[in-house]
Amino acid sequence: MNAIHIASSAPAFAKGKTELRTEDFDLYCMALSALCWRKFNGNITLCCDNRSAEYYKNLGITDIWNDIKVCVADDLEGIDPLMFWAGGKLLALREVEAPVVMTDTDFIVWKTLRFGDEIIAAHREDISDGIYPPLGSFNVGDHILPDFSEEVLPLNTAFLYVPDNDFKEFYTGQAISFMKSAVKCGDYLKYMVFAEQRLAAMCADYTGTPVRTLLDKDNLFYPQSDFTHLWGAKQAMRDHPELRSDFLRKCRNRLLAEFPEYAYIAEIIDGSNGE
Repeated sequence: MNAIHIASSAPAFAKGKTELRTEDFDLYCMALSALCWRKFNGNITLCCDNRSAEYYKNLGITDIWNDIKVCVADDLEGIDPLMFWAGGKLLALREVEAPVVMTDTDFIVWKTLRFGDEIIAAHREDISDGIYPPLGSFNVGDHILPDFSEEVLPLNTAFLYVPDNDFKEFYTGQAISFMKSAVKCGDYLKYMVFAEQRLAAMCADYTGTPVRTLLDKDNLFYPQSDFTHLWGAKQAMRDHPELRSDFLRKCRNRLLAEFPEYAYIAEIIDGSNGE
């Protein structure tokens, strides 16, 4: 099964950064995510913008992917990169052929998966006004959403398998239209997770496309052997050097044991200074 990683530089530059820099734990997770996908499930392509492509080429780690596809605009086609920091994911997904898996660079699949006609997401999420408010809460000008159900639980799209082009085009079309119509405000989290995660569930429900998940939302913090999602652990590693050091050691050992031919990738990451 074909998969994609996505890299968009627009949010970093919108925050005032003058150059790209990926932290060492993110690089290790990205490398293991790509290499494990190739080992167990198929090809994986990095879909990115020009600046990201140049950065990873100069870093010297592009061999972890089967291919690099520059298909995300550096300016996110005018979508606010602060408000929609993951907007590049939807733009990239629009440009690839389904069936396809869109997986975050910090999500690792350690086994072979089964694919069919159903959408596969990482897990469901609960609805709460603090994160997933009612549809009427969003200021999107004259943009009108279809008659979506507000009862369906959002899908965490750290991993998302899209089985066909019809659903892909409907979902990305709805998400991109929403992002382009949104009036700038401070509720970045609510708007982004709606565009990416709640719309995925709503579109699936609206089109009658079946959904299954890799993980049970009520057991996310139990030990998982088949999947790794770094997500919240990133800040903990920034705050606690000992956690970071331990994680890097485990990743390095796993990469060297599973993929010895990519030992040079570990050397590159170890020499990146963790910035």
